[in-house]
Amino acid sequence: TEPYEPFHGIRFWEEFGPNALVMKIRAESMRDLGACLSPNNAFLILQGLETLSMRMQQHVANTRALIDWLQQHEQVVWVNHPDLEDHPSNPIARQLFPEGAGSILCFGVVGGRAGGAAFIDALQLASNLANVGDSRTLVLHPGSTTHSRLTADAMAAAGISEDMIRVSVGLENIQDIKNDFALGLKVAKKLITTQTGHQPEVAQ
Repeated sequence: TEPYEPFHGIRFWEEFGPNALVMKIRAESMRDLGACLSPNNAFLILQGLETLSMRMQQHVANTRALIDWLQQHEQVVWVNHPDLEDHPSNPIARQLFPEGAGSILCFGVVGGRAGGAAFIDALQLASNLANVGDSRTLVLHPGSTTHSRLTADAMAAAGISEDMIRVSVGLENIQDIKNDFALGLKVAKKLITTQTGHQPEVAQ
């Protein structure tokens, strides 16, 4: 019932009657907390939603192709993704996401932490960033970044190994992604060979 000066002294009860509280929350609380979208932000979100299904189809297609490629590469120890039949969550993933369980995967690179660092540093297309779900392919070595403060035991309990690389597969041409990863794995192999004086043991 009191005048609200930021809105030119409006009295919500007089102006909106039974809807006074809702309008006060919208005009004051939502405005101050940022929960009320600006027209431009609403426009951008709508634009994104209109092509979301098409982009997700490409994310999933690229992810499946990259998984198949990684599984065949001698420098890759293991690959982890819910679409794989040996993944413990595969049954529920197929039930909930029949078109594919997203674009996030992990794999182990021969050479452990040093091999992972060399792989990421050599990439030209993919970006070394912690966020996921981007149109660009993003890679990360969790053991030296997001989980670096954990003890070895805590890291193991969280499922983080020294050789783990996390990938958020983007929308680039899949052959470009494969070529980039091939370069990274080649450099990682060369580094380990130089440091140890012999070829690293390849994955079986």
